[in-house]
Formats: sequence, structure tokens, C-alpha cells
Amino acid sequence: MAEPRPRALADSEKITINLGVVDLGQIDLLVQEGFYSNRTDLIRTAIRNQLATHGDALRNTLARRTLVVGLQDYGRPELEAARDAGERLRIQALGLVRIAEDVTPDLAREAIESIAVLGVLQASPQVKAALAGRIH
Repeated sequence: MAEPRPRALADSEKITINLGVVDLGQIDLLVQEGFYSNRTDLIRTAIRNQLATHGDALRNTLARRTLVVGLQDYGRPELEAARDAGERLRIQALGLVRIAEDVTPDLAREAIESIAVLGVLQASPQVKAALAGRIH
């Protein structure tokens, strides 16, 4: 029996991009010449450089939209406390939002008014289905 693969790190998400053959060849040439250790290294560096270039715009947008940056975890205790206090959460994040496996679809519907995530939302398929109209 094969061992299950470990889960990806919380700060890492796999993406797929399509590149033209000339661009890909140029990337491979830079890797061969030792400028980068591999294709991924070049792509990560290019993305980080672009994010740094637009740093002021990102900071201004984050402040204007009041987004929480990083990791947000919501489990049964937090959602039950919100529900019992008569509150409904408006979750706005840039990064990763995780809704724990112990959260039922009914509890999620009762405690969460809306979710807006720029990044990744991790929740059970049942909770995602229950909140489908509230995820933006």
C-alpha cells in the first residue's frame, strides 16, 4: 500500500502557467547558465520582483479593503462563539483561510455571513457547498 503524500505547506500553493516555447527556452538557457537553480526559481523570483514593484499599490489596497494578511483558522469553538453572541462573520483575507473539519455546514451557515479570500480557502466540500452563495 502506498503511503499518503504529506499535505502541502500552508504557505505554498501549486499553480500552472502556459508559456510560449521561446520564453520557455530562454528560461532553460538561464538555468543552464547558472543564473537560477531551476525553472521554478526563476518564476518565483520574477513574481516576487513584480510584487515588490507594485508594493505601494498593494499596501494601499490592503488598507482600503481592510483585508487580514496571512493565515486565518476558524474552528468549531470560534464559530459557535460568534453564533452564540448573535454575530455573523465577514471574513476578508489575503492568504489562506482554513475552516476546520469539525465545522458542520449548518454551523458555517449560521456563523459566516460572507467570505472573500484572495488566495486559498480550505474547507470541506460540504462547508463550501453550504456557503457557495457567500464566497466571493
